[in-house]
Amino acid sequence: MLTYDILDKQANGMSNASDTTDGTVFASPGLMKWRYTKDKLAAASVTVGGIGVIFAVVLIFFYLLWVVLPIFKPASLEALTQFELPADSGDRSLLYAIEEQSELGLRISEDGRLRFFQLTDGALKAESDLDARLIAATHVDKASSTIAVLTDSQRIVLFQHKYRLDYPAEGERTITPRIEFPYGTQGLQAPAGDRMVVRENDDQLTMAVAEDTRITLKQFEKSTSFFDESVSLDEAGQHTLILPRQVDAMLMDPLQDWLYAFNFASAEIYFYDIRRFDAPKLVQTLVAGQVGNTITAVDMLSGGLSLVVASDDGLITQYFPLRKQNSTDYTLQRVRSFDAADGAAVAALISEQRRRGFMSLSANGTLGAYYSTSERELAEQVLAVKGLQLGAIAPRANIMLVEHADRGIQIVKLHNEHPEVSFKALWGKIWYESYPEPDYTWQSSAANSDFEPKFSLSPLAFGTLKAAFYAMLFAVPLALAGAIYTAYFMSSGLRQLVKPAIEVMEALPTVILGFLAGLWLAPFIETHLPGVFLMILFLPITLPLTGWLWTLMPASLRHRVPEGWQPLLLVLPIIVSIALALSLSQPIEAAFFGGSMPHWLDNEMGITYDQRNSLVVGLAMGFAVIPTIFSIAEDAVFSVPKQLTQGSLALGATPWQTLVRVVLPTASPGMFSALMIGFGRAVGETMIVLMATGNTPIMDFNIFEGFRTLSANIAVEMPESEVGSTHFRILFLAGLVLFLFTFVFNTLAEIIRQRLRNKYSNL
Repeated sequence: MLTYDILDKQANGMSNASDTTDGTVFASPGLMKWRYTKDKLAAASVTVGGIGVIFAVVLIFFYLLWVVLPIFKPASLEALTQFELPADSGDRSLLYAIEEQSELGLRISEDGRLRFFQLTDGALKAESDLDARLIAATHVDKASSTIAVLTDSQRIVLFQHKYRLDYPAEGERTITPRIEFPYGTQGLQAPAGDRMVVRENDDQLTMAVAEDTRITLKQFEKSTSFFDESVSLDEAGQHTLILPRQVDAMLMDPLQDWLYAFNFASAEIYFYDIRRFDAPKLVQTLVAGQVGNTITAVDMLSGGLSLVVASDDGLITQYFPLRKQNSTDYTLQRVRSFDAADGAAVAALISEQRRRGFMSLSANGTLGAYYSTSERELAEQVLAVKGLQLGAIAPRANIMLVEHADRGIQIVKLHNEHPEVSFKALWGKIWYESYPEPDYTWQSSAANSDFEPKFSLSPLAFGTLKAAFYAMLFAVPLALAGAIYTAYFMSSGLRQLVKPAIEVMEALPTVILGFLAGLWLAPFIETHLPGVFLMILFLPITLPLTGWLWTLMPASLRHRVPEGWQPLLLVLPIIVSIALALSLSQPIEAAFFGGSMPHWLDNEMGITYDQRNSLVVGLAMGFAVIPTIFSIAEDAVFSVPKQLTQGSLALGATPWQTLVRVVLPTASPGMFSALMIGFGRAVGETMIVLMATGNTPIMDFNIFEGFRTLSANIAVEMPESEVGSTHFRILFLAGLVLFLFTFVFNTLAEIIRQRLRNKYSNL
């Protein structure tokens, strides 16, 4: 037996081997030991590298999970301190408020006193007197801390509670409250009544005061002084509404377009359109809850579009105005309902300042937390106190105070960081404010603070699969057919040119492909759309027609082309076919599509055409995926043992029969792996999708519409998301979904590949 020979030693006239009498050369023990050591080192390096890759992948998975898990943490309520009403004079409380840092509370009572107190122990911090007894109080704008009070002299006084933060020493903070009157301490003359609602914006202020069945609307126009920028109010008009029943409560939206009046006994809601202040009209009267029930509490959610109404059967219902289809008229739409905590009748509803969440207070001491968009009750807590009737939530929605019947205040801690998240909110249809119907929507941010976030991952997952589908639809036939022909039929000389050339395509940066697709290919397809479809028609006809015509050529001419080099003959017909299709594009578009096929599709067929659409992405991303699929599939076909193909041919099978019945089954595991790797590449592609689509998160399979994928969404929105926010963690959830999708799909693909390998391993 002949063993290793040390060529480099022999070249120097030296030998580290021992010769036997029969000429056999054996390596020396030292050399064998060194080779054994190198073998062990190589095996250890490969093992460590493989384990390191597995560890890194597992670590990525657990990191994503660690970031995502907090959004599924359930909300909770925790009762903290309890104390008596600060500086209690025996008067009824009208309204409460909490400052931004959740350290001070404000109590407004009938005696006209404004008392600021510590939320830790109820100690009085500051006090102010309005010098009038109060009938009612309401929030005008929680964001600007503006409150309106109605005095017994029928004047409405608006004031803002402001706070100054000082840091006298390191680690110390003091908060000093103050009261500001933007329109003076005397206030505005109000119509007769004992219930009111006041709203203002940059241009106007509107008040509604109710007495029995009459509502008096009064509006003021704002004007700003050129010298000191002070704002004054000028009365612009007044109007009276007569209702069929007594008005027990009123709500108005911040834009002063809609007025809602409620009669609790009959559970009726009167929906008024006050956009034309000189001619307000009753739009709708509807009954909240079941017939026979009564209303117990009402409030308006953040943003001022939705209102929540509680009835005595423990049902809380959300409504918002919805424009009728093909009309300028509106209707008050019932959207969703919640069962009150513990099934008890709700005494008060308190909405959050910055989110679509709200709290319910029950007379039996039950506190409930809800969120409208995610359509769920978040938490409930039975307090040790009874007769909950009034309360307030801090702007950051982390602290709440409630007044109970024993003339005391209970402080409650809210653990509720991610109420927007639920399985339905992420994957189901949600009826968002002002939407005509429930829908899958992703819209994480907007220009105003009253925006309702929409975190549906369904359109992003749909866009990911849509992109992969159109890319694979374009790439798979070309890549597999090219791989089979190159490996089985093509001459070795031509193969050595074609295979490296296609593999070089994979080195092209995807950002360059996306750039070309967005700025050149998309406008080109839009202006030559009929030509693109003609190419799809012409090319399948041109290729077999060229082959058939070649068979009719004289044998002397055909034999001049070396075997396996015939594909070069297709280059010219393909170029001519493409040129013909593009040259016919404009005449066909002018003759049949009114000069513009995209506009014709939109106007005549109702098919929307976006310049950066799925067709563009399919071509660009398919071009990027082709080298991956081609290279792996070509290697799989080329690696089929020659004895199998030669044996098949020797037994009389034709080359095509050998290909179909021997080569393809044997190479099927490798070809299937090529498809799966190509599909994974298409699913995870970011830059091409980012630059070649409109990035619109819609669920439409139209090839002329755009889409947004999970990966592109992460790339676009991650830089502008707040670390630790719900938006930030949902983006990580999108990454986790991509990770799990790839893992599950690749696992199934590996199982199928192994079965194919076992099935055809005996060939």
